[in-house]
Amino acid sequence: MDTPTTEFVTPFDSYVCLGDSISVDIGDYSISARIFHDDIAERPDQRQDGFWPSLYAKDAGFIGSGNGWRKRFDEQQALAQTIMDAWLNDEWFYCGIILSVRIGETSLTDHAASLWGIEANFPKSDNSYLLEVANELLDEALKQAKTERARLCKLVCESIA
Repeated sequence: MDTPTTEFVTPFDSYVCLGDSISVDIGDYSISARIFHDDIAERPDQRQDGFWPSLYAKDAGFIGSGNGWRKRFDEQQALAQTIMDAWLNDEWFYCGIILSVRIGETSLTDHAASLWGIEANFPKSDNSYLLEVANELLDEALKQAKTERARLCKLVCESIA
C-alpha cells in the first residue's frame, strides 16, 4: 500500500469550532480534514459504560478495592462530575473528522474517510488527538481519491472515444 510521505503538521486549535479544518498537499492531492458535529445526542454518561465510578464490583465503573478506595472514588466522582458539567454547559462536544480531497479546483471526494465520536474541547485536553485522527485517516483518504481519480479519467476517456 502506498504510504504518504507527508502528513498533516499544523494541528487544530486548542479550542475548536464546527467547520474548523487543517490541510496538507501530497503530490497532486490537496487533502482537508474538517470538524463536523456528531449528531448522536446521547450524554457522555449515557454513551459510555462506567462513566460514573462505582463501589460495586459488577458495575462497569468499578474503581477497585484495596487501600485508598475512598480517595480514588472521590477523585473519579469529581472528575466525572466536572466532565458532565462541562457537557451540560456546551463547553465540549462529540465530533467527526471528515477528510476531503481535491486536485486543483476539482473535488474528487467530499468524504474520503471519517471517524466519529471524538471528544472536541474536552476538559483539560488540548485537542491534539484530532491531529492524530486526521493523520490516521490519511492513507484511506488518498486511496479513495486515487480510486475516484481513476474512475473519472476512465469516464473522460470513454466519452472522447
